[in-house]
Amino acid sequence: MFLNKAMLIGNLTRDPELRSLPSGIKVCSFSLATNRVWKDKNGTRQESADYHNIVVFGRQAETVSQYMKKGNSILVEGRMQTRSWDDKSSGEKKYRTEIIADRIQFGPKGGGASTSSPAQGASKQSEEVDSIEYPEEDINPEDIPF
Repeated sequence: MFLNKAMLIGNLTRDPELRSLPSGIKVCSFSLATNRVWKDKNGTRQESADYHNIVVFGRQAETVSQYMKKGNSILVEGRMQTRSWDDKSSGEKKYRTEIIADRIQFGPKGGGASTSSPAQGASKQSEEVDSIEYPEEDINPEDIPF
């Protein structure tokens, strides 16, 4: 039995880049930073950051590209994949390990580092935000058709 699964929660280190494959499928790539905090043997707090290359396909790629920006918090669930190619200029073999995302979940709106100025933030708050309207009455489990 084999398992190739990655789950990361972190912040985008750059704005997502959206491209299209020749077949028309959308591909979005971005980089994600995760932090690790621990105390060394002297009790001093240590912190380390790791950076991950993320690739998303299809409708999720379009959604990530539309709503996520540098500094936003995101949860990524997927598999790890290493690809290789020959560098055209030097002729040497290059490698890149990426997380191919199966599932993406956006983090809290205030979760990432803000990259906008206070004036931009004020204008963003005045824009209408789409939200889900939930019914006020309780749902009766007997009304569910399955």
